[in-house]
Amino acid sequence: MFCPKCGAENEEGVKFCSKCSAALDAQVQQSKSTSETSIGLSNNVAGLLCYVLGWISGIVFLVIEKKSKFVKFHAFQSIMTFGVLTVASLVLGWIPLIGGVLSWIIFVLAFVLWIILMVQAVTGKMWKLPGAGDWAERQANKSS
Repeated sequence: MFCPKCGAENEEGVKFCSKCSAALDAQVQQSKSTSETSIGLSNNVAGLLCYVLGWISGIVFLVIEKKSKFVKFHAFQSIMTFGVLTVASLVLGWIPLIGGVLSWIIFVLAFVLWIILMVQAVTGKMWKLPGAGDWAERQANKSS
């Protein structure tokens, strides 16, 4: 169950949110994966789509999504994660010899993260990467 107030994931049947202590009555409780976004997609599908084109699709969903903290979180995390990795790869690519190797390592890391983040989003989880996930959560809470 996800809290409608803060978006935190809670155990099934819990009466109060473990993060913000908001009351979670049976009518309000619903899975993020079954609720809809302001664009008509389910949260888990929109969350997945935030990662499909890396930081580009993150920006697109950040602009078009108006109500879902879940989707905004994944959009912000996509922008931060893949934006930083793209810039790092471009900068390191200019370093002779070692730069190409480092860029290749970043590419492999980005590909692995891309798969993991899409799977986590489509299963309805707000899985946070260290640093980027905390920042994304703060931004998603501010923008709602």
